[in-house]
Amino acid sequence: MTDNNSPAPGATSRSIADDLRERIRAGVLQPGVRLPTQAVLAQEFGVERGTVRQALQQLKNDGLLANLSKGSPPTVAEDAAPPPQASQSARSILGPHLVTAFGEQDVRLDVVSLTAETLVLSLGQPLSEVYERRLTPRSVYVRVMLPRADERLDYPSPEKGWGHDEELDDAIDQRNQLQGRSHRFILQQVLGKLRKDAGIDVRVEFRTLRGTPVRKVYLLNRKELLMGHYVPGRYERDVEGFRDPVCLRDVEGAETKMFVFGEDGGQGQALMDAEQLTFDRVWDFVAQPLD
Repeated sequence: MTDNNSPAPGATSRSIADDLRERIRAGVLQPGVRLPTQAVLAQEFGVERGTVRQALQQLKNDGLLANLSKGSPPTVAEDAAPPPQASQSARSILGPHLVTAFGEQDVRLDVVSLTAETLVLSLGQPLSEVYERRLTPRSVYVRVMLPRADERLDYPSPEKGWGHDEELDDAIDQRNQLQGRSHRFILQQVLGKLRKDAGIDVRVEFRTLRGTPVRKVYLLNRKELLMGHYVPGRYERDVEGFRDPVCLRDVEGAETKMFVFGEDGGQGQALMDAEQLTFDRVWDFVAQPLD
């Protein structure tokens, strides 16, 4: 997990540039395609236009954008084509699949994850299409299952484990809870705005499970499954109250490698159907409403 304590999916020019760069590398933004206006991007990321301009300038300096001016939006540079094997990280793959999902009249998203961070990061793509009236869903229903906020997770956790340093334990507890609240708040705000501005029937529900999830799951419209496994490692993270970064056992959730399964009539569909059934039953009989 990464720190995301601001009330917007991306609060800095660097994070916005990273997000747009990932879309270009993944082929979501093809060479020659014009980007959305600065106003649309500012709304998507929840920042001022000046922050968007700085992000676009970074991408121009990297050779990824052309025709950057105060007039019309820039275009993706012709030589900015993605590599032959585009990244399959959760950050890069979820957005395009959400765009497809939002093409239906009734959108249904079921999610199991450590936090709602990747979902928040990826919703910008379909929502920009909705605001530009290229996608017109009638309803959006999102169910998210997360770990309990009052339990100490296997990750993020102290490198030496819980119970060795009470001050550090408390600080990491607070960090985890703050990030969880922040991501949930952002998700509710972003989708609530969709209800208010576009008149779409939107429902967002959270429930919790005991333990630390070992994989992240996205079920889209009961037709497609995106699934990947968290890979724990040693990472330096900023922790409130500690001057220097602290070594934690953690995962890079947004970079989790994802696999896609759909309605192919074979084993992929069987796996998707099994995951959907499991989600439905755990949601109904095991998961607890978020306090």
